[in-house]
Amino acid sequence: MTSLKALLLPALLFSGAGAALGQPTPAPQPGVVRAKTVSPKPGPATYFTGKVTVAELVKPLAPGRAGTGLVTFQLGARSNWHTHPAGQTLYVTEGCGWTERAGGPVQRICKGDTVYVPAGQRHWHGATDQTAMTHLSITETVGGRNVDWAEPVSGVQFHGPSR
Repeated sequence: MTSLKALLLPALLFSGAGAALGQPTPAPQPGVVRAKTVSPKPGPATYFTGKVTVAELVKPLAPGRAGTGLVTFQLGARSNWHTHPAGQTLYVTEGCGWTERAGGPVQRICKGDTVYVPAGQRHWHGATDQTAMTHLSITETVGGRNVDWAEPVSGVQFHGPSR
């Protein structure tokens, strides 16, 4: 993860946790964010099952719309079902996890894998029940929001018959 931080720090603009969780954030200020100023926050139980931490790395800075967060899921932790108005790109930085698009199969994702979820596609992602996972999440804000949260992924959905 250190090499990832070294790669990202020159491009970072500022930190916080609101936008990564779909909450409004104050207007950003350009600059460099030092690693010691980025503090992961617990992922709220209203959006996640299990232990999740979210470190917002970059908030959207007009005219751009992209924000970036580093999200860590402990064993069995996962997001609720959700959609993104402009899609989402995930890059797995550590461990392995699962992701599923509504109506599709659960797919295993591991360090180095990239996942693209189209705009409006209902999906979830998180750690497996045996491995933690960290991913870089890149989303865009449209109309003041970057995510629309839905219900939790059930234990039956998470532990499905094929896993």
